[in-house]
Amino acid sequence: MDRLTNTIRPYAWGSTTAIPRLLGVEPTGEPQAEMWMGAHPGAPSRLDRGDGQRALSDVIAADPEGELGAASVAKFGPTLPFLLKILAAGAPLSLQVHPDLAQAKAGFEDEERRGVPFEAGHRNYKDPNHKPEMLCALTPFDGLCGFRPPLEAAELLDGLGVDSLKPYVDMLHAHPEEAALREVLTAVLTADRAEMAHTVAEAAAAADRLGGPYAAYASLVHHYPGDPGFIAAMLLNHFRLQPGEAVFLGAGVPHAYIEGLGVELLANSDNVLRAGLTPKHVDVPELLKVTRFESGDPNVLRPEGNGEEVYASPIDEFRLSRFLLAPGGVARVLPEGTPQILLCTAGSPRVGELTLAPGESVFVPAGEKVELSGTGTVFRATVVV
Repeated sequence: MDRLTNTIRPYAWGSTTAIPRLLGVEPTGEPQAEMWMGAHPGAPSRLDRGDGQRALSDVIAADPEGELGAASVAKFGPTLPFLLKILAAGAPLSLQVHPDLAQAKAGFEDEERRGVPFEAGHRNYKDPNHKPEMLCALTPFDGLCGFRPPLEAAELLDGLGVDSLKPYVDMLHAHPEEAALREVLTAVLTADRAEMAHTVAEAAAAADRLGGPYAAYASLVHHYPGDPGFIAAMLLNHFRLQPGEAVFLGAGVPHAYIEGLGVELLANSDNVLRAGLTPKHVDVPELLKVTRFESGDPNVLRPEGNGEEVYASPIDEFRLSRFLLAPGGVARVLPEGTPQILLCTAGSPRVGELTLAPGESVFVPAGEKVELSGTGTVFRATVVV
């Protein structure tokens, strides 16, 4: 197995303190949003097998079956199919959706064919892969996920008492669910920006004043004044995870993380279609093609099992589980045959001969036997083959 050296991404929404606190280091004063563990070309982990630091992506490319196992290569190709992160939201992330696999492939091929520069601000598809994801809370974690039923959304908007929101309330009452949600989101994102900024200001002031169910939404506009994503966000359910709880986000489900520290596991992709709460490009037609206009409560997941606690998910590109290692407990021998990344979030567990501190991680190739012992919390990311 290999101890990993990982990159921390300094996105503006990142907390300045959460990741340093986990790692036990002094904050730099700059935002530290995500620490990536995996082989994504944007920031691959690095390891040293005695010949200097090498990117995990290069190590895998040199011997895919040796590192990933024949079953994983046959099912997912010669790349690590997941990306593990520590995510620290100090401010809301953009309101967004992710494409399914067919949409990602078609969108990527179209932009490649049209010669859209890879780093262009208006490029939507960075790769031909989908991006289902799971977020497991390490601290209380707030976010938005999935549409409310239209009548609930109408009641929430109407309760603000803002006259310019009444057309949206009427739309939510006038049509069946899919048509109502599509029509309102389209109207909000294509409205005149000056008029919408005035509506957002009024709505935000009312949300601040009313509190209660509006409190989570009121916090958004302080970071993105005048952004129509504030109104779009009120179409979504608010959720709060307690430590150890998780949420799974599939293709087409609108969502946004608001605040908290968590472990995120996702397919190895960076495809995002934004709907607001961002200074970045919002491609409304493409967003509307990808979004699933159906209501649904956030499905809060709790781990199941003895010893290895598994967070159930409906996809095979990743599998997330957790070990709570107590003093005096028996050592745990992990299954072989698939690639694994093990991440410590508390204590000082041992992985084979290596002792991990919080925030440290290791890559375990498919053919290597590994044993967990000691005390602490270890998350295990692998695949289903």
